[in-house]
Amino acid sequence: MADIRIPFNKPPYTGKEIAYITEAVEKNRKICGDGPFTKKCDAWFEERTGTAKSLLTTSCTHATELAALLCDIEPGDEVIMPAYTFVSTANAFVLRGAVPVFVDVRPDTMNIDETLIEAAVTEKTKAIVPVHYAGVACEMDTIMDIAARHKLYVIEDAAQGVLSTYKGRALGAIGDFGCYSFHETKNYSMGEGGALLIKDSAFAEDAEILREKGTNRAKYYRGQVDKYTWINLGSSYLPGEMNAAYLWAQLEIADQINDKRLSLYRQYDEQLKPLAERGLIERPVIPEGCVNNGHMYYIKVKDIEERTELIKFLEKHGIMAVFHYIPLHTAPAGKRFGRFFGEDRYTTKESERLLRLPMYYELTPDEVAEITGVVKEFYRV
Repeated sequence: MADIRIPFNKPPYTGKEIAYITEAVEKNRKICGDGPFTKKCDAWFEERTGTAKSLLTTSCTHATELAALLCDIEPGDEVIMPAYTFVSTANAFVLRGAVPVFVDVRPDTMNIDETLIEAAVTEKTKAIVPVHYAGVACEMDTIMDIAARHKLYVIEDAAQGVLSTYKGRALGAIGDFGCYSFHETKNYSMGEGGALLIKDSAFAEDAEILREKGTNRAKYYRGQVDKYTWINLGSSYLPGEMNAAYLWAQLEIADQINDKRLSLYRQYDEQLKPLAERGLIERPVIPEGCVNNGHMYYIKVKDIEERTELIKFLEKHGIMAVFHYIPLHTAPAGKRFGRFFGEDRYTTKESERLLRLPMYYELTPDEVAEITGVVKEFYRV
């Protein structure tokens, strides 16, 4: 294996993370959940997205599980989602006994095809889970209209969508619930972590109870009750303060990070344009009304064989590129717990063509030029 000089990802680091972690440990003397840094992060998301309530969680997986609990997902319920997504999107509902109903994606964005959702609705359908792939919005107006007419919840998987918008609205704050990820591969990271956005404040107290092991501890700390006790089922979904401190260092310069990633995204797009014009690759599509966050830059090649050869060629030149999800309906657990509605016209075929190129905050324009140069060399352009 060649020495990798340009990795696929490096976790974001601004330089203040260690100081803030030290502050949590030495000054605040608070390293468990819901300390000062957690509160700063939650307030930031509420202000930037307009959501009624933000709750930092241990992962986007746990944020989605919280949403499933708040929607009272029960055995036999059906939840509509794309198969082209991470396993957590489905797992959160399978854990509640629900059936993921997979719908085909649009080939332009790799998002769920909104025109196929309504036909998949049955009397058992409880929710729709749009996944904003690569931080590019699904067609939310159509999805929200379907949900309203059929009285369904909308839970946005916006794991990749922090600071992306749809017609001026923040992803994650459009549906009933939104779920963010702060895994080390995301634009803003705390190592492992996430957040649940809650549109209707009526759900806020129940969410706090579920997140705090089924207790009303949050109300106790606010002085609203003189003791806390076990109120409902729940689990421990609170991240530690040291993780929140790491995240806060990035949220302080979130726009700077966003601008840098978008600059790299535009550079990729421009430098790979000649290959697209010759029909050798396809570049990402950003629909009108959508603003993305530079979360990833991917290309689509002819087929899986060409993708495999390109990955090897890049690796030979010290560059790591990767493919993405194996469609869930083709996986053993997907076959066991879920079902695909309609025809798989694009999900599998397009997923086998997609290749992700390196993208991270510390990536330099010179490195992007080197990467695109190697891709052009592969295609002899």
